[in-house]
Amino acid sequence: MSSRPRNKIFWFYGNLSRSGRRLSPCGRREIMTRILFIGQKPETVDYSDPALPPGFDAEKIAAGIAVAVADIEARGWQGDTCMIAPDETAGPAIERQLSGTHYDCVVIGGGLRIPPRSLGLFEIVINAVHKGAPGAAIAFNTRPEDTAEAAARQLARSGRP
Repeated sequence: MSSRPRNKIFWFYGNLSRSGRRLSPCGRREIMTRILFIGQKPETVDYSDPALPPGFDAEKIAAGIAVAVADIEARGWQGDTCMIAPDETAGPAIERQLSGTHYDCVVIGGGLRIPPRSLGLFEIVINAVHKGAPGAAIAFNTRPEDTAEAAARQLARSGRP
């Protein structure tokens, strides 16, 4: 459970419309910036790949993802994660995540685009995002911890909060 006060959590979640937009005290919808972070499931990464930074392992990536989510929330944004396996389920998993939810920015993890042998998976990810969220800004992180920074860069360029 988060260290946030319980009443703040209740206020936040108790004041969401069905679409996930926050409601003002008067009941009007306020636009909430939504971020989707797409990455590879840490347990499916080949850590022996020399293209990956040395010292990466599943625990470090999982901890970095937790930092990313906390940083996104600290900026007042709503963040979701979509961790995919490097197989035929990747594209459909992203499409399911994107269906029915509007995202202002989609951040694609470095582990999906940096290793040369991940090129095919990276193309699947890009095409699924293009299809499922054509109006979303697309950002790229260099490690899980800089996910919010990557989103902020692209949101600022596109004139979004």
